[in-house]
Amino acid sequence: MEKEELAKLKLQLTEQRDRIISGLNHIERDTLNKSQRDAAGDLSGYSFHMADQATDNFDTEFSLDIASNEQNLLNEIDEALKRMEDGAFGSCEQCKKPIALKRLKAVPYTRYCLKCQAEAEKKRPR
Repeated sequence: MEKEELAKLKLQLTEQRDRIISGLNHIERDTLNKSQRDAAGDLSGYSFHMADQATDNFDTEFSLDIASNEQNLLNEIDEALKRMEDGAFGSCEQCKKPIALKRLKAVPYTRYCLKCQAEAEKKRPR
């Protein structure tokens, strides 16, 4: 792979990484660091209605699911950046063949070529 293409992919990964970190900080600030009462805007001393609690719980769990998925993606990006440093970026971890540049541009943190990715997904339990 040419150095210019590698530099473009590295920039793409670092920009995506920065966006994810910003999103995770937003989730932390708006969801995780607030009590249920603060999140609901309830300043009174009265207890919550059960339906309000359920909605707040759903919103919190939804935000946590998003944060978990984003953290997994962030880990994949960090691993891809490490592979760049190690000189292993762009090679399929399964078959060791080069990953197509078109695929790397679409999914720059990928570990597998398209063929090996398809095989791995077939084996994955649903």
